[in-house]
Amino acid sequence: MLNKILRRSTGQTKDQSKDRVLPVVWLLGKTAAGKSSLVRALTEQSDAEIGNGFQPCTRSAHSYDFPPEEPLVRFLDTRGLGEAGYDPADDLAACRNRSHVLLVLCRLDDPVQGVVADALGDIAAHDKDMRAILVLTGKDLIPDPEALERAERTIAAQMTRAARRELPRVSLSLAPNETTDTVGLDALRHHLLDALPAAGLLLEKTRASDAEQVEFQKHKRCVLSYAGVALTSDIAPVVGMVAVPVTQMKMLHELGLRYGVKWDRKIGAAFLSTMGLSVGARYAANFGLRELAKLIPVYGQTVGAATAGAISFATTYALGRAAAYFLYRTAQDSPPSEEELRKVYQRAFKRSSDEAD
Repeated sequence: MLNKILRRSTGQTKDQSKDRVLPVVWLLGKTAAGKSSLVRALTEQSDAEIGNGFQPCTRSAHSYDFPPEEPLVRFLDTRGLGEAGYDPADDLAACRNRSHVLLVLCRLDDPVQGVVADALGDIAAHDKDMRAILVLTGKDLIPDPEALERAERTIAAQMTRAARRELPRVSLSLAPNETTDTVGLDALRHHLLDALPAAGLLLEKTRASDAEQVEFQKHKRCVLSYAGVALTSDIAPVVGMVAVPVTQMKMLHELGLRYGVKWDRKIGAAFLSTMGLSVGARYAANFGLRELAKLIPVYGQTVGAATAGAISFATTYALGRAAAYFLYRTAQDSPPSEEELRKVYQRAFKRSSDEAD
């Protein structure tokens, strides 16, 4: 799915391609389906921040960049489907071309979801690769378990027919005055991580189990920011060979400042040594092959460039996560072993890449 971020930037103007740098989460549903409430719950922003943050991006759609001070993901909110006098065709076409994952919102106490199914069918017909997640809201409005299950099954079947495939789905409560539906939101974050790692990693609610993980959460957005730069820098042939390593070096330097460890020759050598030759050699080989692939006409301008960007995102995030672990342990006078650091890197790479098995 990260590949699609790059594919959809091809052939755009400079300003248009800038709009596609961020991973885009598109929210689709009827009025009062809970779109703004869902953004508030995922980002843990207040109603006022969400309300003031949405900006017009088409005649009837709005976008919200998060975090506001240094955006890493964009939410796209279309006008409520089914409103009198509203023809969503133009908005659906515009939003389809700039989005990377679709959240289809349906209230469980509203069985009449034909306009949503029609819109989903139109999207699926034009873009068979669009990742979509069915979000059933208002779970708290149907207290009877059997009635709730029937409502879930009925709406899910309707959306399955429209999409021509079964969609991953979650049911959750977005009642503003009730305790946050942790289980439902965690399930949605898990699906987002699978569908769009660049957004899922930012929005996941990590429950740190030790002091090192707690410390990394303070710097995670920094790592994701550099990974995003690597993703969008590694498009043109040869350019990525310079831009990505430079981006990664800047990231390592900033992490050193954040952790209070200076990247001198000794520390740098210790990090590279601990990372191990196997990880370094594999990364170097993959990077070289990706750059060569981008030189192949047609293939290199689409699939090759997209795959290179996706892997550059994953390797940069994984490198940042491993460096953070190394710097924390070094600052504690307890440097990690090669096996420990390799596991941190590989786990981070797998979580941040839909290319990795």
